[in-house]
Amino acid sequence: MKYRLLGRTGVWVSEISLGTMTFGGAGHPVYGAMGGLGQDEVDRIVGTALDAGVNFVDTADAYADGESEQLLGRAIGKRRQDVVLATKLLAPVGPGPNDQGLSRLHVMRALEDSLRRLGTDHIDLYQIHNYDRLTPLEETLAALDDAVRQGKVRYLGCSNLAAWQVSKALGISRQRNQSGFVANQIHYSLLSRDAEHDLAPMALDEGLSLTVWSPLAGGFLAGRIDPAGTATDQDTRRAKVGFDFVPFDVDRGVTIVDVVRAVAARHEVSPARVAIAWLLAQPAVTSVIVGARRTDQLADNIAAADLVLTEPDLAELDEVSRPATVYPNWIQEAFAPTRVPA
Repeated sequence: MKYRLLGRTGVWVSEISLGTMTFGGAGHPVYGAMGGLGQDEVDRIVGTALDAGVNFVDTADAYADGESEQLLGRAIGKRRQDVVLATKLLAPVGPGPNDQGLSRLHVMRALEDSLRRLGTDHIDLYQIHNYDRLTPLEETLAALDDAVRQGKVRYLGCSNLAAWQVSKALGISRQRNQSGFVANQIHYSLLSRDAEHDLAPMALDEGLSLTVWSPLAGGFLAGRIDPAGTATDQDTRRAKVGFDFVPFDVDRGVTIVDVVRAVAARHEVSPARVAIAWLLAQPAVTSVIVGARRTDQLADNIAAADLVLTEPDLAELDEVSRPATVYPNWIQEAFAPTRVPA
């Protein structure tokens, strides 16, 4: 396993990180379909990841109504020092009107609840799960900074925010001498390269880590689909959940997967490894989050860290998946100032 720095913190995290949306939720209409794993299965998944050198594990308080955190905390057990532990807050965790969001009230309650479920006295990376349009950023950031000062949180991060929202938050934190975000968890894959318009350039400019969720688009990029875009492997998330959480053009996706398969054949690896290795070759990406229901799936995804794609591989994958340049990016590129040598 190889490691990369988490933002400008000096903390090293594994290029492959473990996602835990498959933990818990048996009988739940969504989380049960995604995984519904019990404690024994979670113990095997976590043990496999840690033994392979994965030291970065991501969960959220809303996953399986908190059960994911509970199962993960027990699975980590005495290996807590080997883990950079990340969790998230914002989504509803109860029926009350204040059981969600990013108010100071909910931030403090959610933090204590996550600490209890995870069985730990601190969270290494505490991330807001989305943008709360009802709560001023100033209130949220002040509450998060208090959590850092109290020693209950080491670093702060965000997820699913627009580039301007992240930049605004960083500006507020700097102005007030508060702890700011060091990482942004985003959706990014060969099927969805929207992040390249603004999020990736912003991250490079700010020294912010990008961690990636759903790198295989619910299993689509694993190549287990037919020409109509229907899952042929009923063990994929796409087949089990019954809907596409991540939107993309299926026809275009099938074309992209054909190229992924061709590259995979040249290297004699799975298409999933190629899709993950492509992400790790992108300059702004720090870690790719993979989730699994089986240890063989996890082992294959982890092996992507050892796959080095060639320049022709990368060029071929870029050509088939390249998104259209959006405004104002295209006009800035067209009329960028040039420097004339003296």
